[in-house]
Amino acid sequence: MTRRLPVAMSAQTVVGAVALAATLLWPSATPAAPGAHGPNGEHLDAPGAALNASGLARLPDGSVNVPKAAQRRMAIRTLLAPASEAAATVEMPGRVIMDPNASGRVQAVHGGRIEPGPKGLPVAGQSVKRGDVLAYVRHHAEPYALGAQQAQLAGLRAQRQLAEQRVQRLEGLEGTVPRKEIEAARAEAISLAERERSIGASLVARETLTAPVSGVIARADLVVGQVIESRDVLFEVVDPARMLVEATTADARLAARVDGASLQGVPEVTLHLLGASRSLRDGVLPLTFAVRAGKAGAALPMAIGQPVTVVVRSKERIQGVVLPAQAVVRNPSNEPIVWIKSGAERFIPQPVRYRPLDAGTVVVTQGLSADNRVVVQGAPLIAQIR
Repeated sequence: MTRRLPVAMSAQTVVGAVALAATLLWPSATPAAPGAHGPNGEHLDAPGAALNASGLARLPDGSVNVPKAAQRRMAIRTLLAPASEAAATVEMPGRVIMDPNASGRVQAVHGGRIEPGPKGLPVAGQSVKRGDVLAYVRHHAEPYALGAQQAQLAGLRAQRQLAEQRVQRLEGLEGTVPRKEIEAARAEAISLAERERSIGASLVARETLTAPVSGVIARADLVVGQVIESRDVLFEVVDPARMLVEATTADARLAARVDGASLQGVPEVTLHLLGASRSLRDGVLPLTFAVRAGKAGAALPMAIGQPVTVVVRSKERIQGVVLPAQAVVRNPSNEPIVWIKSGAERFIPQPVRYRPLDAGTVVVTQGLSADNRVVVQGAPLIAQIR
């Protein structure tokens, strides 16, 4: 008995050690608190509940598993898009410019010091009407020129006074002095008075700056007392409902094939081709488009000088699958892909080649067939699943 007791105790010790090692090495989820329930009444403390709470997972082959409940929460929508014919498109860089018939610049003919108008100096974004006084420019002559003008003014003042006195004397001798001498003296006095008034006004002259068109102040870089030079651009006034877009291309034949155009990322506006230049500028050909809002007279959601991407629809036709632009996303390698639904809860990434049609749609030219069910809403959310 005394010799078997250590053996029995040794066996129990080995069994306990094995059980303890199995407990430490076996992965287990931390159960929820007793009585915890989910939104549908399920027991969260049930075995395996913590492991299958989400079900979102990226599989080794690159596909993604998305349970039905998660698809409803993510608002995933799919579409069985058949192949169709669409217009070929070309993307061109461009920028927003002012419409010369609906905008204007305010410049001073001569330099001087800025003085506020009747309502103060306008600021950028302020609405003005044509003819509104924006500011005044007080002209200042050079010291030598100012001295010469003041000396000339003093001489004219003295001559005028002598002429007026001569007129008074001649008028007192009206019966004995010929009438033509009296009229000549009066004309000379009037002429000297006008010359004196003109030179006196030039010493304190100021130029009135008015709004050339009705619209919104797009640029205002003035403060009271600022000294400006002639031909400096002081204000820019634009009509927010009338703007132009200037795009550039190296294809001189593209203008003849344009069937329509739009702005990428700005679906609420459309473009109308006004014309293409016949002279290259920096190796490219400028094309000018008029911007039209969806609602007549509405302000355009753009700013002067803003860089944009112009999507030009050509008269040529191409075969492909037309999809919403949000259906195309990027994979970790920055390649364009779409997500294809291959089962009730499985989505497969498919590399594709596409061309934009307008601001909201694209045409996939390679990578899809007519029987593919493509995710058209929620594709960026699926791409984020890891």
